Amino acid sequence: MSFLKKLGITTALAAILLASPAMAQTKIALVVKSLGNGFFDAANKGAEEAAKELGDVEVIYTGPTKATAEAQIEVINSLIAQQVNAIAISANDPDALVPVLKKAMERGITVISFDSGVAPEGRQLHLNPSDTNLIGETIIKLAADYLPDGGDVAILSASSTATNQNAWIEAAKKVLPEKFPKINLVATVYGDDDSAKSTDEAKGLISSYPNLKAIIAPTTVGVVAAAQVVTDQNLIGKINVTGLALPSEFKKFIDNGASQAVALWNPIDLGYSAIYLAHDLAVKGDKAAPGAKLSIGRMGEITLDDTNSAAMAPPFTFDKSNIEEFAKIY
Repeated sequence: MSFLKKLGITTALAAILLASPAMAQTKIALVVKSLGNGFFDAANKGAEEAAKELGDVEVIYTGPTKATAEAQIEVINSLIAQQVNAIAISANDPDALVPVLKKAMERGITVISFDSGVAPEGRQLHLNPSDTNLIGETIIKLAADYLPDGGDVAILSASSTATNQNAWIEAAKKVLPEKFPKINLVATVYGDDDSAKSTDEAKGLISSYPNLKAIIAPTTVGVVAAAQVVTDQNLIGKINVTGLALPSEFKKFIDNGASQAVALWNPIDLGYSAIYLAHDLAVKGDKAAPGAKLSIGRMGEITLDDTNSAAMAPPFTFDKSNIEEFAKIY
């Protein structure tokens, strides 16, 4: 066999290997605040849907066991070592993650944030699940709609550094004087997206504010914890728990009356959209720039603002009329 023939065979084999699906796959890491969170498990379902639709994507679903920036930094360093093509992250801290994500981008890894944002210098774009001001108004309205005479309410948030939570709370505070003057926000506490701590914080609010009429938890972990406390302490009908909740996790509290209504966007759609954006930036060469219109597959398209951020969709309210239907979905 001549050298050229040998070379031809080698080249052909190499071409076959390069064309194989395993070699062609784009590795996109979906990095969440913490594992074991139903919201992010649902987001991963959407991520896998996008991967199947795109055809050349492997989703690496990962995150720490505790919702801290330090734990996420360890996860990101591991992904850099694995040479993933893209990272889509929901951040536990907007600033602490910037150095390690800058390192990732310097290594050629596409970085976007979704759900809870990273500071602009640490990512290429950010996908908000919904418009910040609309979410802020919605979480107050969910309480105010069932308090015609007004009253004391408190907020049970996730971590004190969570970008999305803080932005929603600030937006909520801004609309209070004009649109909800009878609502008195007495406290904001932090459960760190930990069920046990959120439970303790809810108990503390009830103990500290005897006239409390509602607990607003813009976190799927906190809202379940607060509703369970209200149920356990026989306070159904006295304190209404509301906020952002997964229908499947929260249906029993709508059913038993601990809550009148909650809201959320579809986390399946959010995970789907994040993977779509990360893929098109990493593979198709789409550019993240103010004013850019980018596809999010079946969800349509987004237009980036001057911080390279965009909102996916408005929040949706769940109550007795519809929660059974949606609890079967996510």
